[in-house]
Amino acid sequence: MTDAGDLEFDVVSETDQSFENALAKARDGERLTVDDGIELITTGTDSEGIDPRRKELVLEAADRRRAEVVGDEVTFVANLNNNVTTACNTGCLFCNFKDTAHRFETENDEAHAGFTKTPEESKATVADAVERGVSEVTSVSGLHPAFGLNEAHREALDPDDPDHNYKPPEVYDTDPTTYTEQIAAMSEAGAHVHSITPEEAHHAQRGVDWGYDEVYETLADAGLDTVPGTAAEILVDEVRDVICPGKMVTDEWVAAMEAAADAGLPMTATIMYGHVENAAHRIQHLDVVRDLQDRTDNITEFVPLSFVHEQTPLYERGVVDSGASDAEDELMVAVSRLFLDNVDHIQSSWVKFGDAKGLKLLNCGADDFMGTILSEEITKRAGGQHGEFRSVADYAEMISAIGRTPVERSTDYTERRVLDPDADTLGPRIGPEADGTPLVPERDADAASDAASADD
Repeated sequence: MTDAGDLEFDVVSETDQSFENALAKARDGERLTVDDGIELITTGTDSEGIDPRRKELVLEAADRRRAEVVGDEVTFVANLNNNVTTACNTGCLFCNFKDTAHRFETENDEAHAGFTKTPEESKATVADAVERGVSEVTSVSGLHPAFGLNEAHREALDPDDPDHNYKPPEVYDTDPTTYTEQIAAMSEAGAHVHSITPEEAHHAQRGVDWGYDEVYETLADAGLDTVPGTAAEILVDEVRDVICPGKMVTDEWVAAMEAAADAGLPMTATIMYGHVENAAHRIQHLDVVRDLQDRTDNITEFVPLSFVHEQTPLYERGVVDSGASDAEDELMVAVSRLFLDNVDHIQSSWVKFGDAKGLKLLNCGADDFMGTILSEEITKRAGGQHGEFRSVADYAEMISAIGRTPVERSTDYTERRVLDPDADTLGPRIGPEADGTPLVPERDADAASDAASADD
């Protein structure tokens, strides 16, 4: 498992269950307990390390469950990322995406590679992608101090109150404006807007007593369609205290997600694992997500995100020396499928894993292969090496090669289109302006694919 140095946690990977009993329950489709999950993800706490034979039994059970729940289709979405700003003061130790916000101030001469986009720039970026066939824009950004929910929120914030983490827009080279304006701009460009994580919602109601319900209702009115359940990391506070002490606690994350569901917004859920946490933390995280889904029935997919450790403070400070192993990645996907009996879709991320491993995880319980992602900055800035684009043709070829059926989907899975791998040209068709034309010229798509393959 991941080396977490001298860290000591109250939650430990010890159970009174046996691996054999837990596996039998998984095979029979019984709801698993936390102890069952710990036994499966460790291949038995009765011995150190991962047992290869037992691991294959867990993967087999998960793949069989996947086939029972969703069949042989492998889905993907034609999307782009439009991250509005890298400015952030939260200081998460696993992140190298953000840039300290004071660097963006007009009076600061310190060089940085960060950016902040105006709503006009966001709209233009998304409109161009929609014209090329994209259906979804994913937007996850740093917590810029000038950001507010709307102008009324910015007016209510006090720059002299450190708890408000607010500075007026005139302090900065570029005004990010408000969450409402950014969401409206991207929605007006024609895309399905997948944005506003629980942490962003927390930022959008700081300093006032409006609450998460008002945040998500206001943004839904502005054009927000679905919510990414990121900022979850590990939903156990003793882990969050180490890796992201400036972020919301677990109960706050859950409250924000419940508010998104109350506002009628479908949502995803994630886990970011392979750093300081142990196996028991991972299963407790799954238990939080499963309980949330029992109450809301609003989570469309679960996304396991393996920690990319290079170029992150956790690695640079010697807290971790690696990420998760291949076996841990396989078991995380498999046990997610078996434990989350109320979530239909489990994603394999080619950005995190690359092509070959990402495809292998589709045989470990996953059924979704992410999206085309015309731009992806977060993993790349953390040291990820697996490219930033996949064409529809890439998807057709790769998914068909493993004997599965490639399907373009909408963000919320309500629209699906089975691809014909033998078609002369392959492009998206679900987006508002999609007509089957490739997202980028074939030569550019081949170059992007070749570059990504060389990195794998």
